Amino acid sequence: MGYQQLKFPEHSLFLVTGGAGFIGSNLCEAILSMGYQVRCLDDLSTGKKEHVDMFLDELDYEFIEGDIKDIEVCKKACKGVDYVLHQAAWGSVPRSIEMPLFYAENNITGTVNMLEAARISGVKKFVYASSSSVYGDEPNLPKKEGREGNLLSPYALTKRADEEFARMYTKFYGLETYGMRYFNVFGRRQDPDGAYAAVIPKFLKLLLQGEVPTINGDGKQSRDFTYIDNVIEANLKACLAPKEAAGEAFNIAYGGREYLIDIYDGLTEALGIHVEPNFGPERAGDIRHSNADISKAKKLLGYDPEYSFEKGIRLAIDWYRENL
Repeated sequence: MGYQQLKFPEHSLFLVTGGAGFIGSNLCEAILSMGYQVRCLDDLSTGKKEHVDMFLDELDYEFIEGDIKDIEVCKKACKGVDYVLHQAAWGSVPRSIEMPLFYAENNITGTVNMLEAARISGVKKFVYASSSSVYGDEPNLPKKEGREGNLLSPYALTKRADEEFARMYTKFYGLETYGMRYFNVFGRRQDPDGAYAAVIPKFLKLLLQGEVPTINGDGKQSRDFTYIDNVIEANLKACLAPKEAAGEAFNIAYGGREYLIDIYDGLTEALGIHVEPNFGPERAGDIRHSNADISKAKKLLGYDPEYSFEKGIRLAIDWYRENL
C-alpha cells in the first residue's frame, strides 16, 4: 500500500523543516495532495525558493522563513503542529570535513532545538532525517540497526548525535521520535549542481548537456539507491507507528545494491549517449559499500517500498529530461 491511502485525523497539521529542499519539498507536495495542512520551515540556505513558490497558492500551505539554530523560530514553527517531519540539515560528507563546527551547529544544535520545541508544543510524532553514514566503517552487509562501526566524518557524527538526542527525548520526555536512516535517496527535484551534488542528478545533467561526468574512485563502490516516493512512504508511516517503536532509528532504503559504474552505463544506455566517464580520486570519508536490511522498518513501521531502483530511475530520467 502506498502513502496516498494513509489516513490521519481531519485538519492534521504537518511541519516540514527543510521543506524547500529535495526531500522536504516532496513531502510537502505529498501531504498537500492527501488533503492535509503543511507548514514549511526553511532558511533557504540550501533549499530553493521555487520549491516554496510552487505551493504558495495552496490554502493549506504556510511558509516560515527561519533558522532552526534559533529556538524561538522553532517554537513558533511547532505551535499547533501534530506531526514534525524534520529534514532540515546540511548534507555532504566531504563538506563536513571542511566545516565541522558549522555542521555541529546546524545538524546537532538545530535538531535539539526542534526536539525541544516539539516537546513544548505537545507534538504527537517527531520524525527526523538520519543517514546511512552512521554505519561508518562497519564492513558487514547488509547494514543492520544496532551494528554500527567507527564514524568516518563529522556529518556522520552529527546524525549519530541526533539519534541519541531523539532517543533521550523519547525516554525522558515522552516525545515519540522516529529516525529515518536514508540510503542514497534520488528522484525529482534533486539538485544536480554544486561540488557536493548527488551522483545520479549530476550524471544526468552532464550527459544531457553533452559533457563527460567524473566518477570518484574506480566506480566499483556500491549503494542502496532509494527512490523519493519510498522515503515519503516511510516518513508518513512513521507518523502512524505504534508508540512501542518510538525512540528507534530505521533503515530507509529499497534493500538493493547498485554499483556506480553500472548506474553510469545504464544512464548512458537509457539516454542513447555513449561516452566513457572520467575517473577521479576517491572522496574522503565515503563508505565503500552500502546495502540496507530494511526488516526492522517493515516490521515496526509497516514500511513496504514500492519503487525498485529500476522503476525509480526511469521516472527520474523522465523528470530530468523535462526539467533540465
